[in-house]
Amino acid sequence: MTCLGQFMVLLDSTIVGAALPDMQQRLHTQLTGLQWIVDAYVLLVAMLLLSGGVFADRFGRKRVFLAGVVVFTAASVLCSVAPSIGWLIAGRVVQGIGAAALSPASLALLAAAYPVPQERVKAIGLWAGFSGIGLAAGPLAGGILVDAFGWPAIFLVNVPIGAVLLVAGLRILGESRNPGAPAIDIPGTVLSVLGVGALTYGLIEGGSRGWTSPLILGSFAAAVVILAVFAVVEGRGTTPMLPLRLFRQRLFTVSNTAMVVVGFGLMGSAFFFSQFFVYVQGSSILRAGLQTLPATLAMVIVSPFAGRFAAKYGFRIVVTIGLALAGLGLLALGFAHADTAYGNVWWRLAVVGIGFALTMSPLTGAAIQAVSPQEGGLASGISSTTRQIGAVLGVAVLGAVVRTRESGGASFEAGLNSAFVVAGVVTVVGAVFTGLWLARSRPAEVSAPQAQPTDSPTATTPS
Repeated sequence: MTCLGQFMVLLDSTIVGAALPDMQQRLHTQLTGLQWIVDAYVLLVAMLLLSGGVFADRFGRKRVFLAGVVVFTAASVLCSVAPSIGWLIAGRVVQGIGAAALSPASLALLAAAYPVPQERVKAIGLWAGFSGIGLAAGPLAGGILVDAFGWPAIFLVNVPIGAVLLVAGLRILGESRNPGAPAIDIPGTVLSVLGVGALTYGLIEGGSRGWTSPLILGSFAAAVVILAVFAVVEGRGTTPMLPLRLFRQRLFTVSNTAMVVVGFGLMGSAFFFSQFFVYVQGSSILRAGLQTLPATLAMVIVSPFAGRFAAKYGFRIVVTIGLALAGLGLLALGFAHADTAYGNVWWRLAVVGIGFALTMSPLTGAAIQAVSPQEGGLASGISSTTRQIGAVLGVAVLGAVVRTRESGGASFEAGLNSAFVVAGVVTVVGAVFTGLWLARSRPAEVSAPQAQPTDSPTATTPS
């Protein structure tokens, strides 16, 4: 049941990216609207993920898991019948809330059901395997559904899955909770959503409203003030959602900083993959879904080996090579044009997928190794959150790059080339950063990084 729940979340993550061109045409929206369709979801997941885990521990993992299923499924229906871009964005917000409850609760239920470490590792491996299947199936399923029925169908596919989860979960799942779970950090949660939301608004809307308009400048100023207050609140709180003391550990700080780069480069660039094939190369939506598969398949194939490579060669070497490969792949995509044959494009996507696959598991493992064993779950959650924050910023910033280039008279193709180059430069800089600052240490256990949920879900391709 928990594996199927994570499969649904992962399927939704990649299936939406395939539908973006159809959404733009049928909803008569611009690039800004597409950015909000993705970022509204990712923002809520990023800011509520840690609180979702605490909710599950305090109020019952089965209860929170099933509540997440209900919310996610109902939001999928709302998205499918949305008459306008505003309603679709609202549905995506609610979907993000459901995913932030469902995903951490699913892993908590799995861990509680398998108390023996060896069995738990196998169960989590199966959980991650279902995640990978959902991740790889999304582009193909999205292309088929959109081509046959239009974009609303990609959300309706969640309804039967959600119904099965709810009915079977009520019968099969056992309840568990952690009586000693910390209190929920409501002020921190609210401030994080408002602060990152204000920053995201400024980045997405700045291109259309003007970077010097009072509204945009005000949103950036509000983001700075709110996030500063957030830092003060988290530093003084007794049970903060984001314990700032953890960032005193160099390994923890460097690994999470690098994870922001991963989210930025991967999510920001993947947002444009289908649009490149449809609008620049003239592919159909179904064909574009197939053409983006090299990136996701490469990640699914390589990810299981990343932890082993880190155990053998150390965090620094594997992560630095991964970021360098991903960055070079993105830079190469920046030189793909309308007349570039697919045979000269697919390998660029594959290099991007391989590179990012090599980074996520080791970075999560590094963050976990930097803290005490009792805080491993928290460290994993923070690692996932920082990657999601990077994803929010990636979609916003690279979209702003495209709009700025277009407003200057450049074509959409030139705008995409610039966005891929910016993503590549940021990722290569991240490789230099990890090469200089990431510890040379190896994982304490090979299985630890591989067992983390953060290798696959909502941040690999557009959510």
